[in-house]
Amino acid sequence: MNTISIALSQYGVTETLGENHNQIIVNYFQEIGKERITNDETAWCSAFANWVALQSGKEKSGELTARSWLKVGSETQKPSLGDIVVFWRESKQSWKGHVGFFIGYSQDKRYIYCLGGNQNNQVNIKAYPSYRLLGFRKLNTL
Repeated sequence: MNTISIALSQYGVTETLGENHNQIIVNYFQEIGKERITNDETAWCSAFANWVALQSGKEKSGELTARSWLKVGSETQKPSLGDIVVFWRESKQSWKGHVGFFIGYSQDKRYIYCLGGNQNNQVNIKAYPSYRLLGFRKLNTL
């Protein structure tokens, strides 16, 4: 299965409110080797991207920070469906970010549609302002 198909197969997976945790999200952490994470409260956008990359036989960052994806694969200015997209959060200088899979641009190019995990606490497609883009990456097949 290709990257985007695997990511889409998880569409709608949502954090569980309260003391219980969605085992599917916990499994993303477990399967990428982050066994110490046993809840769905830990930021999981990068865990989701790593899990999808693992399932699709692509290289992964192996890290839980979104910006770690800026060192994986090769940079591209012309992303294709399913390429990695990394955004900044809070400020461009912050270590914080968000990572997901490129879906497309809005008609006016002011927004980038991204399929990712931990977007409003679930796997979905969300529009992010283009000005928050840090980069697009093409993943290599292992």
